[in-house]
Amino acid sequence: MPLDTGLNSLGFAKPPAETRVVVAMSGGVDSSVVAAELASEGYDVVGVTLQLYDHGAALAKKGACCAGIDIHDARRVAEEMGFSHYVLDYENIFRDAVIDEFADSYLSGATPVPCIRCNERVKFKDLLETARDLEADCMATGHYIQRKAGAAGPELHSAADAARDQSYFLFSTTQEQLEFLRFPLGHLPTKTETRALAAKHGLIVADKPDSQDICFVPDGNYAAVIEKLRPGAAEPGEIVHVDGRVVGEHSGVIHYTIGQRRGLGIGGLEEPLYVVRLDVDTRRVIVGPKDLLATRVIPVREINWLGGESFESRAEWPLAVKVRSTRPPRDAIVRPVSANEAEVELIVAEEGVSPGQACVFYDPDGSRIFGGGWIWNGR
Repeated sequence: MPLDTGLNSLGFAKPPAETRVVVAMSGGVDSSVVAAELASEGYDVVGVTLQLYDHGAALAKKGACCAGIDIHDARRVAEEMGFSHYVLDYENIFRDAVIDEFADSYLSGATPVPCIRCNERVKFKDLLETARDLEADCMATGHYIQRKAGAAGPELHSAADAARDQSYFLFSTTQEQLEFLRFPLGHLPTKTETRALAAKHGLIVADKPDSQDICFVPDGNYAAVIEKLRPGAAEPGEIVHVDGRVVGEHSGVIHYTIGQRRGLGIGGLEEPLYVVRLDVDTRRVIVGPKDLLATRVIPVREINWLGGESFESRAEWPLAVKVRSTRPPRDAIVRPVSANEAEVELIVAEEGVSPGQACVFYDPDGSRIFGGGWIWNGR
């Protein structure tokens, strides 16, 4: 929305036709609607789709973003709406910046979130620089998050539709990137409105299902991908109770995540058991009762701070934090250890807090995102 009457809908003091916007197009309905809406408003739209992994393999794969069929769909939308469209080969960048770390994180016993790294290291870094090279005034995406004007510059806020909010995956967006980015869908109340806009423009993707999987992980089978990337990674080992009893065997630590209960293969025991720790060095999966999953204090590093004043200007910040994408923010105290590390104390303990996941900071009384960091084991 315009910030005042002298600005266009993207916040620039010039006509839409003189405002170039690069739209990151995944081939899905969200980014297609963004591109179509901006084109219909008269903006100089340039659509860009990233080829992130082997195109031949991608053609046979559905249910994930950036696959071959999605590149085709993005191109069709651009043709129908009459704007330029480019496909950029980012396969090497994506492998180096996202896939390799994903595999290594699992091998170290962490539970990574590659979609965050993709936004941070590929879309909002390399692609954003490409947009600048194309002399764009800004870059727009189909993410459900809001960019609002604040006293010290643009702020990041949760989407109007809490069910679609993607702030957990965008916490590492820097202030400099936020100056250049636009999120035209963040204010919509529901996904129904997005599909209605797609139908209004007659887009071929209007009824296309939302992507569900991580783009390079078919059917959510993380272990199969890791075994392919790191042959020999799935070495067998013991499943050990916290009291020291060996209660079973496993075919690889990579098949387990903290908090997991189902699929442990250790039936017949009196108490329900959960994965409470992964010991990669000894190839042991440690299990125990549910109460051992409760965590109050979380070490966080690689913090991206969006709070305006210096992160270290206060001894502690009373914020709300989200430790899993599927959970609501919970009240916490965030205590800076350095400019990019903190100790997060949850007011009420959370279960299944896992190294490799993000800890995202929110205004406890509003929708603003104050940044966040990565959970680690503190060692």
